[in-house]
Amino acid sequence: MSLEIFLQHFFNALTLGSLYALIAIGYTMVYGILRLINFAHGDILMVGAYFVFFGTFAFGWPWGIAAIMAIAGASVLGVVIERVAYRPLRDAPRISALISAIAVSFFIESLAVVVFTGQPRPVLQPEWLVSEWQLGGVRILPLTAFVPGMTMILVGILLYIVYKTKPGLAMRAISKDIETTRLLGVKVDNIIAFTFCIGSALAAASGIMWALRYPQVHPYMGIMPGLKAFIAAVFGGIGSIQGAVIGGVALGFVEIMTVAFMPELSGYRDAFAFVLLVLVLLFKPTGLLGERTEEKI
Repeated sequence: MSLEIFLQHFFNALTLGSLYALIAIGYTMVYGILRLINFAHGDILMVGAYFVFFGTFAFGWPWGIAAIMAIAGASVLGVVIERVAYRPLRDAPRISALISAIAVSFFIESLAVVVFTGQPRPVLQPEWLVSEWQLGGVRILPLTAFVPGMTMILVGILLYIVYKTKPGLAMRAISKDIETTRLLGVKVDNIIAFTFCIGSALAAASGIMWALRYPQVHPYMGIMPGLKAFIAAVFGGIGSIQGAVIGGVALGFVEIMTVAFMPELSGYRDAFAFVLLVLVLLFKPTGLLGERTEEKI
């Protein structure tokens, strides 16, 4: 393999891994606070992509305005899901919340089929993101640099919120002991809603960039990225933001580089993620940066 081809695959892997990382953060934030896997997270990705589609094609908004409105709309949707589907089950057994999460996922997908139809729709790609760059023998789209760059900016903002602000302090306290935090006067329900708001915003941002990379939207587009991002979160250590980033980038490189070096295995590309999940659960269940916690079923 020539250096040019390797660099091409490297940038593709970095782009895909950055998207997985951004989606995985939403899973890991919710789990870190509620010990809940929000299986509707991938569907919020899909909704965010659809919001941009309708913003640009139906309303004629500039792409940037449509993206901002999509992120805002998905944030509101995340808060509504938390309020309707998860908050009433806060004190219920974990399995009840898990069933509710799966039900919400199916509901959003089915509603999207009814509202948007099941037909894939094309996505508007801003010309400045798809005008090709030529660097020696390597051809790079600005999108390849835009996705990792935007992921780094969003992760930086998130880390600042979590470690430098009072809501972030409350989020970290709730992740350790929700009842003690409540007794200290923290409005736990508001902080949890805020967590869902941030996680849904990140899911929408990743959905928008996913639709730019694979330029179409359809009601089931969030299923596979959501599952793989969950695997990335487990691999990195679910509950750890840094672990989610590492796991997402690592998974992107595993997928792209395995196919690059062994193209005969390209048909099994999706299987690599699930093999990785099995290996992690067998040999290091807490992931790279995760901490062992006691679960109550």
